[in-house]
Amino acid sequence: MELDVTAMGELLIDFAPRGENEMGYPVLEANPGGAPGNFLAALAAYGARTAMLGKVGDDAFGHLLRETMARAGIETTGIVMDPSVFTTLAFVTLSPEGDRSFSFARKPGADTCLTWEEVDRTLIDAARVFHFGTLSLTDEPSRTATRRAVAYARERGKRITFDPNLRLPLWHEAETAREQILWGLSQADVVKISEEEVDFLWGCSPQAGAERLLTTYGVGLAMVTLGAEGCYLANRNGAVRIPCPQVHPVDTTGAGDIFGGSAVSQLLRLGKEPGDLEEAELERIGAFAAAAASFSTQRRGGIPSIVPEETVRRALGWEADGQ
Repeated sequence: MELDVTAMGELLIDFAPRGENEMGYPVLEANPGGAPGNFLAALAAYGARTAMLGKVGDDAFGHLLRETMARAGIETTGIVMDPSVFTTLAFVTLSPEGDRSFSFARKPGADTCLTWEEVDRTLIDAARVFHFGTLSLTDEPSRTATRRAVAYARERGKRITFDPNLRLPLWHEAETAREQILWGLSQADVVKISEEEVDFLWGCSPQAGAERLLTTYGVGLAMVTLGAEGCYLANRNGAVRIPCPQVHPVDTTGAGDIFGGSAVSQLLRLGKEPGDLEEAELERIGAFAAAAASFSTQRRGGIPSIVPEETVRRALGWEADGQ
């Protein structure tokens, strides 16, 4: 088996509001999610061969997640189903602008219970890129499993991509979250980070945060998402700021993950080391990812909101110029 990207981390169900019943209580819609799953689904939608490492409960939602990953074209043999724990659940609250906040049923959730012994290392061996985030670093045994998987991938020369995906309610202390994120940054070749996460870590601008990633942490490519304002990409050859298409968002759940997966899909196609990209190539990656993420906010959920590649290319005018 040959793979482009193997990701490790959480799979969960996002319960998002879909109005109210006759008593005024919220009606919730169950959407498959989890940052690494959303990330891989975008990659798969845009032509990459992908695999998932994680754990879900041997329950209705666990089966739904595994089936959803398979339908998205993601290899699922690395998803462990455990009858002793429940699949993790996230409850999403949306503002009138479509921005979301989270509460979690995860005490523990299945995703935190993955052990190193359960990790299918052949899926790391088969991939060009290994991706992880920090939700698998909040608790043991998944923290140790993740750290060992990163070390295993680095020892075998895999490119490492990382997304902090900060969710403070899942951490016992904010300082622990900061420590684990900084460790993740020190392992990565490519980082997708939000401006809110830059502010949490260093209290600086997105541009200064990207520069710190490049110089202090040795990251080859830094990608900072700026919400509705677009994104900022930087490497040793230059930096670009890319605006988002104008959309009317209804749900931003998973948009950052979709940005990350979309960006890495274009990086893989270019076939260059992240630090060697020229500014025009940074612009291409950022434009595609910003458009894909923006269009996803016009639909509810994470994985179900990913739009076809043709939609993104047409919006960018790539059909006409032959790109």
